Amino acid sequence: MKILALADVESKYLWDFFEKTKLEDIDLILSAGDLAPQYLEFLATYAKCPILYVHGNHDACYDDTPPLGCICVDDQIYEHEGLRIMGLGGSMCYNYGTYQFTEKQMKMRLLKMKPKLWRHKGVDILLSHSPAKGFHDGEDMPHTGFDCFNTIMDKYEPKLFIHGHVHMNYGREFKREDMRGNTRVVNAYERYIIEI
Repeated sequence: MKILALADVESKYLWDFFEKTKLEDIDLILSAGDLAPQYLEFLATYAKCPILYVHGNHDACYDDTPPLGCICVDDQIYEHEGLRIMGLGGSMCYNYGTYQFTEKQMKMRLLKMKPKLWRHKGVDILLSHSPAKGFHDGEDMPHTGFDCFNTIMDKYEPKLFIHGHVHMNYGREFKREDMRGNTRVVNAYERYIIEI
């Protein structure tokens, strides 16, 4: 399966210089947040696959104008061709914005997901906006990751953990891919193709 992961910055390659052939062999599109709803709608017009998204910390506009033709998987487990995709969007709380959470609030969201995790017998892909604490995250409060994401990786061992929020232009420490245990961790900044 070929997955197109997106986050944080609208790709000129896909929007300004779009050609239909660029999406032809894509089986699933996953947005890790902070993208204009119009951008996701544009891609939904041409994609022959579902577009799933979680909210980023700058996605309050989705409350009034959600991206049409796309599926929000925040606090859900969505199944696509046998893959179980769990969505937990938002960032660490730094100014009480709409999609900002404390560690305790994110743990409560995870706790509410336990029956779904049990029913689906785990998860294959964790889709979030923020990274995990101590793993691809930053040192400042807005870019600190959530420790409960480490718990998910340790307990459920998803094949993939896709996040955004930490931009390539933040510095030389940027990592696109990494492994944590049996989980492949991917920063979806702008666009990234993943094959599983």
